[in-house]
Amino acid sequence: MNKLGSTGIVSIIILTGFILSSIAVASIITGETQETVTEEDAEEMVNQVLDEITTYIQIKDQVGKFYSTYGEKKIEKIALLIKPLIIQDIDITGLTIKLTNGYDIKILNYSGKAEFIGKSSLFEHDIWNELDYGSYGFVVTVDKDRSLVDHNVINGDMAYVIIKLDGGFSIPQRESLTVTLFPSSGIARTTTLDAPLAIKPIATFE
Repeated sequence: MNKLGSTGIVSIIILTGFILSSIAVASIITGETQETVTEEDAEEMVNQVLDEITTYIQIKDQVGKFYSTYGEKKIEKIALLIKPLIIQDIDITGLTIKLTNGYDIKILNYSGKAEFIGKSSLFEHDIWNELDYGSYGFVVTVDKDRSLVDHNVINGDMAYVIIKLDGGFSIPQRESLTVTLFPSSGIARTTTLDAPLAIKPIATFE
């Protein structure tokens, strides 16, 4: 997203806050609500709505890697490059991930593992060896204040969410997997990964 687009979104968020505040105040003055609305109630309502908007997570890149098991090629590792829409602290320990393949659903929790990519290859990074099939980790590309690496907080950082797929959720060629990110508060982000033909080991999802 370019700088102009980001500025526009920030302006919309601020405008939304003013509108919600005005509505709440108008309700107080005119007595149009059935219950008494205090200034604290109005502020809490505005904060809840703004929290939903500003904790939106962008997916900047999504890639996977094919492996051959018993002669069949399937994507067994996926990595989603994420970045918050607005720079603010988001506690990543509350992020859960849902995988859906059309037959079953799996919920993943944070493993507590986040490491800088350094000079490592994304899919050959040592952190993969520390993950199981019920959790996810992070390969961090940008984290100037080490908030994610040291404190499990993502602000203006960028990092690949990395997921190992077991036999039931690995993606065969021309099949798909739906991934949904649920932050502890805010708007969920869903993407569908369609596996291409395994011409090369690394697949880029559109």
